[in-house]
Amino acid sequence: MKLPRGTSGKNRRRGYLDGQMLIAMPAMLDERFSRSVIYVCAHSSEGAMGIVVNHPAPNINFSDLLVKLNVIPSADVIQLPVRADVVKVMRGGPVETERGFVLHSADFFIENSTLPIDDGICLTATIDILKAIARGDGPASAILALGYAGWAPGQLENEIQGNGWLHCAADSELIFGPDIGGKYDKALKKIGIDLGMLSSEAGHA
Repeated sequence: MKLPRGTSGKNRRRGYLDGQMLIAMPAMLDERFSRSVIYVCAHSSEGAMGIVVNHPAPNINFSDLLVKLNVIPSADVIQLPVRADVVKVMRGGPVETERGFVLHSADFFIENSTLPIDDGICLTATIDILKAIARGDGPASAILALGYAGWAPGQLENEIQGNGWLHCAADSELIFGPDIGGKYDKALKKIGIDLGMLSSEAGHA
């Protein structure tokens, strides 16, 4: 997967949302993104790429995935470190759903494989990070996403202007927090929006 260039947090230019959270408006028509919270990994004039952080992948847990990918034999599941047990598997988006993308804290880095994004958050999409997590050498915080959300040049900007998305600053609780079902409401509250009020106001527009 080719990420837009010049999109790390250090190089962010005005108007670009890399390192921010996108929040789907309640009236979002695309069911794939209904009530979704997306961490934007890259955003530039070349397009955008992000990971949905609040839609769990159905019937898949991290230890089963490690076995399926031959990272560990099934007999070793019981010996996995605690860190591996808490890694959640998400439906990261509708693009390349067979590929795994790990969003993680910046205490883990693989040269030429890890993309630093912003505020201590990185993205790694190689099997090596899964092996490290299985060994207990991985990052302190991580989620594994199957697939990602992608936008063509100008597409995300158009969707935001069309009231498809809100956005807020990212934080580790929104990305890695265990309360997956509560992330959508938390993200809205972070920008001062009560979902009940927003829904009723939208109905009277």
